Amino acid sequence: MLHLGDVQGLERFFDSVYQAVNRHINFDIVKCVLIASPGFVKDQFFEYMIQQAIKTDNKTILENKGLFVLVHASSGFKHSLKEVLSDPAISSKLADTKAAGEVKCLEQFYNMLMNEPNKAFYGPRHVLKANEAQAIDTLLISDKLFRCNDVAKRKMFVGLVDSVRENGGEVKLFSSLHPSGEQLDQLSGLAAILRFPMEELDEEENDSSGDEN
Repeated sequence: MLHLGDVQGLERFFDSVYQAVNRHINFDIVKCVLIASPGFVKDQFFEYMIQQAIKTDNKTILENKGLFVLVHASSGFKHSLKEVLSDPAISSKLADTKAAGEVKCLEQFYNMLMNEPNKAFYGPRHVLKANEAQAIDTLLISDKLFRCNDVAKRKMFVGLVDSVRENGGEVKLFSSLHPSGEQLDQLSGLAAILRFPMEELDEEENDSSGDEN
């Protein structure tokens, strides 16, 4: 049976963790948050966090609550993290969460391609030109490109990723083993959502299509 002091102590602990989540987790980057504990502490904390988010209208937590994964740990000590992360079921959950982020990103690309086609391009030629103009907001790249036999091409893709990050863009690495990665592979394995329109690339694409006909 928990005494009043224990309950208050637990609430203070939950509040500290809740504040740390708000302060340190950037959900634009983080795709999964593991909450691990022995017993039901993880469930109690998750419930506390959602209640606090509803009370304070914390949209960030509420919109991303699906990214929290509750798992059992043998203790509250750091070494238990190794046990948790080596569990195949947890690895599978983490992969699914990452894949969900990939699917969402690919949907954004297709929406942009449909509604603002001069801000969405795919294929090395167009993407590299967009990067030269520092126009890439989000780069979508398949891990397959880093396994190609051509060493010069591999170096080019590594350089592209570094350059996009240096220019403040986001890089989404897709697994070619997942359906979203397979879809991206059909678009050459490389695509980009731009931060501003590049009509000259769109015109160039139309010209090359015309030349082919």
